[in-house]
Parts: sequence; C-alpha cells; structure tokens
Amino acid sequence: MPSRSGGEREGGKEEEGMSKRKEKSVRKRSSEEEEEEELLLFNKAPPVADGNESDSEDSEDSAFSGLEDSGSDSEEVEGEEEEEGEGGDLGEVSTPAGRTEVPEKEAGPGMTEAEPGMTEVERSLLKDQEDEYEADTSDEEDTRNTVGNVPLAWYQDLPHVGYDLDGKRILHPIRSRDELDHFLDKMENPAFWRTVQEQQTGSDMVLTDEQLDLIRRLQRGQYGDRHFDEYQPTVEFFSSEVMIHPVTQRPQDKRSFIPSLLDKNKVSRLVHAIKMGWIRPRRTNRDATGSCYDLWASEDPAAILGRHRFHVPAPKMSLPGHEESYNPPPEYLLSEEERLVWEQQDPADRKLSFLPRKFPALRNVPAYGRFIHERFERCLDLYLCPRQRKMRVSVNPEDLIPKLPKPKDLQPFPTTQSLVYRGHTSLIRSISISPNGQWLVSGSDDGSVRFWEVCSARCLKTLQTGGAVRHVAWNPSLSVCLVAVALGSEVWLLCPLLGDRSLIAATEQLLSSYQPPEEKGEEPVAWMSVEGEEFNQGVRLKLLHPKAVQQVAWHCKGDYMASVMPDSSSHLQVLIHQVSRRRSQSPFRRSPGLVTSVAFHPRRPCLLVATQRYVRLYDLIKQELSRKLHANAKWISSLAVHPGGDNVICGSYDCRLAWFDLDLSTKPYKMLRHHQRAVRSVAFHTRYPLFASGSDDGSVIVCHGTVYNDLLQNPLIVPVKVLKGHALTFDLGVLDVTFHPVQPWVFSAGADATIRLFT
Repeated sequence: MPSRSGGEREGGKEEEGMSKRKEKSVRKRSSEEEEEEELLLFNKAPPVADGNESDSEDSEDSAFSGLEDSGSDSEEVEGEEEEEGEGGDLGEVSTPAGRTEVPEKEAGPGMTEAEPGMTEVERSLLKDQEDEYEADTSDEEDTRNTVGNVPLAWYQDLPHVGYDLDGKRILHPIRSRDELDHFLDKMENPAFWRTVQEQQTGSDMVLTDEQLDLIRRLQRGQYGDRHFDEYQPTVEFFSSEVMIHPVTQRPQDKRSFIPSLLDKNKVSRLVHAIKMGWIRPRRTNRDATGSCYDLWASEDPAAILGRHRFHVPAPKMSLPGHEESYNPPPEYLLSEEERLVWEQQDPADRKLSFLPRKFPALRNVPAYGRFIHERFERCLDLYLCPRQRKMRVSVNPEDLIPKLPKPKDLQPFPTTQSLVYRGHTSLIRSISISPNGQWLVSGSDDGSVRFWEVCSARCLKTLQTGGAVRHVAWNPSLSVCLVAVALGSEVWLLCPLLGDRSLIAATEQLLSSYQPPEEKGEEPVAWMSVEGEEFNQGVRLKLLHPKAVQQVAWHCKGDYMASVMPDSSSHLQVLIHQVSRRRSQSPFRRSPGLVTSVAFHPRRPCLLVATQRYVRLYDLIKQELSRKLHANAKWISSLAVHPGGDNVICGSYDCRLAWFDLDLSTKPYKMLRHHQRAVRSVAFHTRYPLFASGSDDGSVIVCHGTVYNDLLQNPLIVPVKVLKGHALTFDLGVLDVTFHPVQPWVFSAGADATIRLFT
C-alpha cells in the first residue's frame, strides 16, 4: 500500500508535467502555423518537401519504431525525460548513430492509432502533432533558389533567375504566349484568377483555399489565424495585492551601472591628448597687470539692441536693513575688533559703507552729512535713465552718395578751352557744325551769319541778313552742303560754297532740279527762289512762314526739315518741309500746346515735340500719338535725342535736366540739378557716350551717359567736367552747345559774342 500510494503520487506528478508540456507544444504549434501562413502569403509558393525532409522523417520513424519494439512503457519514458530536464519538449535517446532528439509522447507519420493507456488529452495532443508535422516547414525553408537576398531584378536580362542546391541554373520559364493566348487562358482556365508568379523561380503557382482565405483576412485587417480569439479574457499581470517579491522591484541590469565603453574611450583619448600637449587647458590665473581695453569695441550695435529690452526700468535703491536702524539689535553692532578690521579694509571691499550705531531716541540721531549729495545722485539716475529705448539709425553721409566710377576712368571728354571764335558784335543764339566736322556756322543778333574753320578759328564767310538770326542748322547729310537759317518769319536755305566742288555741284543740282507740278494745292508756306546778289552770296531758297520761326531741325537723311513757330492759339506751330519736292504740311490738326522745341527720331519715322511741360512722341506713318513724357518741369527750353533713339534729355528754365528712358517709363529716369540758373541748350554726341548742357550761369557741364544694350541694366550717368569761360552778359550765359561729329570736342555759344571750343 505505501508503494502504491507513492506510485499514485508519482503518476499524478507525471500527469501534471505531461499537461504542461502539452500546453507548450500547442502554443508552439500555433506559432509555427502562423509563421507558415505568413511565408505562404509573401512568397506565394507552397512548401515543397525535399529529399532531405523525407530522409529525416524516415529516420524519425525508425527511431520511434525502435522505441516501440523495445517495449518501453510511456511512464518510464516520461520519467527519464523529467530526470534529464524539466520544461523541455524534446528528449535525447542514445542510438548507434549518435544522440538524436526525439519528441516525447509523439507519434510519427506512420502512427495512426493511439495507445491503449492514453487519456483524452493525450489523444487530442497526438492528433494535433500529426497535423503539425504534416504541414510543418519552419525548420526547412524553401531553398530551391540559393541566391539569398540578392535582388531578382538583377537577373532580368539573364536567361536564369538563380541556382539550386546542386549549383545548376534555374532558367526562366518559357513564356511564348501572346495576348490572345493570355485572353483565352483567362476565359477557359477556372484557376486563372488564383494563379500567381513565384518570385524565386519565375514559375506559375495556384493558390490554395487556405492561402486565399489568409489573404482575404489580412486585407480585411483581421488576424491571420482563424482560431485566434481576439475577445478572449485578458490576464491581469499586476494586481492590488502586495507580493513578497513584486515584479517591478527586480534588480537593475548590469548595463545600467557599468559606464559606457564609448565614453571611456573618449575620456582616455582626451587624457592622452592633454598629457602629450596636444590640448592645452585654459589658464585660470589672470595677469594682474593686464592692459585696459574697450569692452564694447567689437560689439555690433544691432546685436546689442537685440539683446536688450526696449523698456529699461529705473534703478531701484535697496531696502534698508537692521544696520541702518537708529536702534539696531545688539548682534548688528560691531565689536572693537570688527571695527578695527572694518577701518583697515579698502572702501571697495567693505560690506557696509558705514558703521552701525545705536541711539536711545530718534531725536538724538545726528543729520547725515552726505544726505543731499546722495539724493542728488538719485535724482540724476532717475532723470538720465531712459524709460524707452529709441531706435536711431546712424547714417554716414558718404554712404548716401551713390558709388560712381571716377572721371579718369571715363575718358575721353573735353577738359580745357582750346580756341575762341571772335567776330560777332552781339549775342550768338545758335551754332551748328558740318557733318564732316570741318566747318562751323553761327547766327547772331547782329544780323550776320558767319562760317568758321574749326581748326584755325578763322572766319571764312560772312552773310548779312538784315535781322536777328534765331537759329541755324547744318544739313546732316554728307551728300549735300546746305544750311537752314531762321530769321523772323523766313527760313533761308544757304549753300556756303565751302569744301569739295563735287559736293557743291550735287547741292546745286538738288535745288535746281525741282519742277513745279501742274496742279498745286494750297500750302501754309510759300517757297521762293532767290536771284541777284543774294544768290551770289549763297542764298538759294526762302520759305515764307505766317509767323516768326524759333527753331529749325533737320531729319538725319537731309531731305526733310521741321520749323517751329510758337503760338498756343494755332495748330500751325510745327511745319514739316520736303526740300526735293518743295512742299510743306502741318502734321497736327489741333494745337498740342505752346511748342518750344522739336527733334526727329534718328532711327524711326517719329517726331518728338516738346511743349511747356510735356514731350510728345508722334508716329508720322500712323499719324498718332505714341507716348507722352512728363518732364516735371515748369518750362522746357531744349530737347535732344540719343543716337540710339531710346533715351531723351530735355532742359528747362527751372535749372533742371531730365533724362527719359523710353523703354522704362513716361517719367524721368533721373533728374539732374547741376546748374544754378536756367538751362538753355542740351546736346548728345553722335559717337561717344557724352552729353552736355549750357546754362545762364556761364558754364557747360559735360556728363558721361552710357546706354547698355541690356534692357534690364539702367544707363550710367556720371558728371565728369564743368567747363567755364563765357562772361555773363545781360544776365545771359551759354545759349547753345553742340558736339564735334568725330572728336570728343564741344562748342559753346555765349551772350558775350564768342564761340569757344573745349577739347
């Protein structure tokens, strides 16, 4: 009986250990099934048993059969396994081939019936183990393709996709079907919709129902295992009961108190560098005899303002303590030794600037000698401390001046006075130079027109007109030699008979080849031929205008000429004449205003008309107004067009010179206020980037004006020279300026009856 009861107890223990091992095997089996399903889902290929698997199964069968034939009892086997190790699912059995792991109480593939002594739990466990070993592929994965983790895209251009275990190539499957075969297969093959291509071998495989069910469950966001209960009761790992050995009070890990090896190596390297002298520590002892330096010398004002707050409160005095009381406690009074020490200390090192004293009553307290002085300093602190920081911009006046190039870098330009042309007896209102730069013509109020030789300043010819000459203009064409002179209401066309004979002959032929038409309409100007003594002096034609002519302007080709008759009440202020056909016409139907100056565009068939405040650009072909420029001036006096045609300058009687960029805006690009008095005349050089302006202050200012081909780059305007030499007469200075057509020279005509050449 005692032995039987002991055997029963041992049998109960064995059954309890058996149940624990069964639960572990069930959990292991469920995890292996999940891994198998995930492998099938992503590899899209069912596990294929190799020859090795069959060999292993055969060996297991033989091992199990050997145990059964030996007639071993299950209880004895369990006892042996418990002795070898608890909690293990596999035991070790000695065989002739060596030590082989054998599952305990596990039936092989050939065992289909349970043993007579098994319980219901053991029979169910045996059935689950049979199913597990039928579909278990977690121990041996699919190794048909041994390329490993190499991307299969590398084998796209090769005839194979990898290598098998024997080292032979796995060739691509032959896919010679076209789209029609693919369509027929799709219509006739019932398993076409579940056929996928395996990545490892490139072959087609048909998904099973279990695989499709797993895919659908994963797509719906469900668990892969169908038997998994997501609503099973949770296991409370922590409870309110106080345990002797709680889970949270486990000892700390070893890595939590062992210093890091990286930090240790870093510190060792720093120590070695300090020992070798590669790193020098900072000096702690400062030099007592250090030189004084400016603490804020390298400070950025913007950074200082950024660090400080805008509101700076006034400094506050510290609150009085017990030392300042007239009746302090005894512990605040200094002893004799402390008083001696206080007297020997430096005033800057003393904690208190006074000695605490005790008085029996407030009326015995003497007056403080520095009371008024300290209160005054306090008032100064309050007065001088700003309540608000004001932002002030420190601007250097030199920084406001634009950075312009030096005049020496912009040469050549006229700098000195070279020649003075004398001969007129009254103020000279207009001058003009021949296209070749050899002759100069001038008109004066003394009623004479003089022709000068530029290089020698010698007067070659003088023509008396009998009236004040308002304007002279030399024809810009090199094929003719013709000068237009405006005096009174007439415009004379002169042939000065200077220069080459062929040029003079061509001019005479142009003027004499005119044949009047049979029917001639009414014109605003009468053309009259000249004979007699005036013809011998060079006068060829006279144009009789209805009013006094103020200005004459030639077209660049030399056949057209414009005359200006200022009168704001008439539309006949500007007339255009054609010399070859001897006809005139008025381009305007109504008056644009009081016209002061006109100029032809050098490249386009356009006419620029300057009134008192505006400059209008007219298209002569379309006969319309193209642009209207606002000069921002009270009265425009003169007008000049750049040889390129895209820039215009105009001078005014209010001492201003306006530069217009026609491609930029209708307002002045730049206003120049260099003159002290009214600007009478402006001119551009035809070849050099120069322009000049003459004023009643007796000076000629020459400026450098470069116009770039890039429309995004603004013109460069730099004043380079102020030329003086004319004497003021009747409060008038320089009346007209013009440039030499070839050289960087400028001519100026003044009210002192002289013409001056600056080179």
